[in-house]
Amino acid sequence: MQTPVAEIGENVYSPRDRKDNDLAELVTSRCVLRVCCARLCRMASDGTALVLLHGLTWSGDTAWQELIPRLSDHHQVYAPTALGHRGGPSVQRRPVTMSDVVDAAEHYLDERGLDRPHLVGNSVGGYIAIELARRGRAATVCALSPAGFWSAGDGLQTEVFKVVHKNIASGRRFRPLAPLLFKSATVRRLGMRDAACHGDRMSAARIVAIADDGIASTAVADDLSASEWQIQPLNPLPCPVTIAWSEKDALLPVAIYRKNAQERLPQATFTVLPGVGHAPMIDDPALVARTILAVTGAAKK
Repeated sequence: MQTPVAEIGENVYSPRDRKDNDLAELVTSRCVLRVCCARLCRMASDGTALVLLHGLTWSGDTAWQELIPRLSDHHQVYAPTALGHRGGPSVQRRPVTMSDVVDAAEHYLDERGLDRPHLVGNSVGGYIAIELARRGRAATVCALSPAGFWSAGDGLQTEVFKVVHKNIASGRRFRPLAPLLFKSATVRRLGMRDAACHGDRMSAARIVAIADDGIASTAVADDLSASEWQIQPLNPLPCPVTIAWSEKDALLPVAIYRKNAQERLPQATFTVLPGVGHAPMIDDPALVARTILAVTGAAKK
């Protein structure tokens, strides 16, 4: 299988035989390989590509560290960073709209010759994955607690963005002390409680990086909170779609959003992931990996 060559700052992870420590080192590196020639950027098959789409105020670097080692033996894994986020493409005009964010994600696929990769998205990344599928750009979709299943006037979008803005403000306020504060497992768990049940399992350095991601994405968060957007009905589905909702999601509770999700995407498979929070790959990466590989069909091989 031909290995794609990545530009500096791009995260691409290939299925190769590696020792665990080599793979861990790869996951933590932003720079995989420098472009040598355009031909080497091609992949053996678009069907092997899997693109991970992170949630609002995170990044491709901070969201998927536990998951990538469990997926890269089965797929060519791409972990881009979204428009207006730290490490992602720069915003060219304000205000930023969700259409702009989806357009940027589609441009990422175009640049890498990924016609219809498997898509996995968490939160806003789940919204992006579903909208890319609507455009015919997905082989399969696995949406993890996707954002956007609110309705105009129900107040749910406003409530979600209150939490987002609160977390960004807290990150900015406590940033000078963050490396010291997050040495405490209790503080890590409390600081990540909107995203995970077990934030204490994360390193202090990683939570600081997530705080930096949030501070850097303030403008796009402001813009997206100021305009109404939602996932519109999609029936029939353009590809297989699984919505995997976190049982203990504090930000987007499954009890509130299940009905809209099942009504708007009636042909999608809907499942609840037990014992995990809004970013389930933090709490139970093995469960999330099994769920994704079942969707892509790699678990059967």
